[in-house]
Amino acid sequence: MADTPKHSVSVAGIVIRDDGRILAIQRRDNQHWEPPGGVLELDETFEAGVRREVREETGVEVEVERLTGVYKNLPRGIVAMVFRCHPRSEAVSSTDEASCIGWLTVDEITEHMDPAFAIRVTDALSDGPITRTHDGTNLITA
Repeated sequence: MADTPKHSVSVAGIVIRDDGRILAIQRRDNQHWEPPGGVLELDETFEAGVRREVREETGVEVEVERLTGVYKNLPRGIVAMVFRCHPRSEAVSSTDEASCIGWLTVDEITEHMDPAFAIRVTDALSDGPITRTHDGTNLITA
């Protein structure tokens, strides 16, 4: 059992306004655009983790609707569970983790985000849930 690989579990929220725009952050650490999310804490449910991460990174309170996909970063062993959400409040302009916060169109998402993160948004717009693997930037197909 000592050789059993360790995985990190993350959660992310695809927050969609009534006008179809999607909440996105530009991360302070690498300047990449991504949906808000992060590591799930040991003592919280998936939904509580999504609500906490979205609030910490954007100031937005959300209602978690449903699981839309599960994604694995193969090189880093990170499993991300992604949930579609509805906003209950407005975003702030920046936070400790996000240098910029915006409500983007799907076209802007696919233009600004790496494929491994943009697909999470487009998957959330389908019936899902979907499972995918990636290398941190690009999708890996079977």
